[in-house]
Amino acid sequence: MRSRFILPALLALLALFAALPAFAATTPRVGVVTMQPGEIFFERFGHNAIVVVEPDTGEATSYNFGYFDPTEPDFISRFVRNDMRYRLAALPFEQDLLQYREEGRGVSVQWLDITPEQARELADALAENAKPENAYYRYQYFDDNCSTRVRDALDRVLGGGLRRQIEGRSHGNTARSEAVRLASPAWWMWLGFDIGLGPSSDQPLPVWGESYVPMRLAAALREVKNSEGRPLVLEEQEVLPHRLPPEPQGGPSRWWPWALVGIALGIAAAWAGRRYPRVVAAAALPFWVLSGVLAVVMLFIWFGTGHTYGWANANLLLMSPLCWLLLPGAWRVLRGRDAGTWFRGTLALIAAGAVLALFAYWLPVQPQRNAHWIALLLPIHLGLLQAFRARR
Repeated sequence: MRSRFILPALLALLALFAALPAFAATTPRVGVVTMQPGEIFFERFGHNAIVVVEPDTGEATSYNFGYFDPTEPDFISRFVRNDMRYRLAALPFEQDLLQYREEGRGVSVQWLDITPEQARELADALAENAKPENAYYRYQYFDDNCSTRVRDALDRVLGGGLRRQIEGRSHGNTARSEAVRLASPAWWMWLGFDIGLGPSSDQPLPVWGESYVPMRLAAALREVKNSEGRPLVLEEQEVLPHRLPPEPQGGPSRWWPWALVGIALGIAAAWAGRRYPRVVAAAALPFWVLSGVLAVVMLFIWFGTGHTYGWANANLLLMSPLCWLLLPGAWRVLRGRDAGTWFRGTLALIAAGAVLALFAYWLPVQPQRNAHWIALLLPIHLGLLQAFRARR
């Protein structure tokens, strides 16, 4: 009676062992590819992708969420409105590396220690996602980009384990601090981020949130465990060396150098206004024009686009749209005439707005990290107010 059950069990066990090599041959190898920042403005934040190597063929496919088509008829308008369309592209890994090799950008792979079932699930999900009918998504710079898509794909196959391990920790970084850090080699890009971002960009990010930066995601993966408690990253491999300047490092923002410049300019304006009003008006005119232009851009971002991280920007109190109203009075001063009561009243309103920006900075409601701009511009506005109040 026993032998009737033992024989089928042995046969089933032998069949299982015979099937193991075939099962192993169908298990893909999965890695996260991280590309270092480049020199073109849209390369400053680096990039990443997922590479899947099929062991039976050795074919390596790069699943890259960073593709967009700048020739689309509505590309510019979508970019302005924050309604960008990106897509997932599946292409041979060697082909994906060509651009980075030519530009001298470093590329490395973190090979993952995940179960065969998870590896196959991830590979199949990426292949399905890369189909033309599924490939497009609405790109959001900080919340839904090439790096967060890689992060979310890994989190799904880990059953939410990636998010659970990194969401409760924070390095104190914010969307602004990361953006201005990586944009710093291009001064105009740094300036655009620092002026254009509002208070939403100054909330401390958990490690999960800061993983919108590919290099931050790579660092986070080194500290994560897989479903069985082992390190998720089995091995790291350098594919291409980095021949460009290294990634910029962050540091504390010092406001006092800005204050020294602002106080010096404010005192100079107040002193020169009594003796050389035309000189002060000539110097202030481009400052007011630029402030007015930046104010219009900030207002457009707030009320005319979906760039939510630029909404409710407190820099509007420092670079006020009221500056446009000063231009006729400044022209009168340049012609040797009195600027008028309206001009001086507008100057007072602009200076009051700058003082209000200082109070808003210290309010705990929705603080914006713009102390350096306050330190620079508040003394200038007060100096200009004094300069033209002294002229009758």
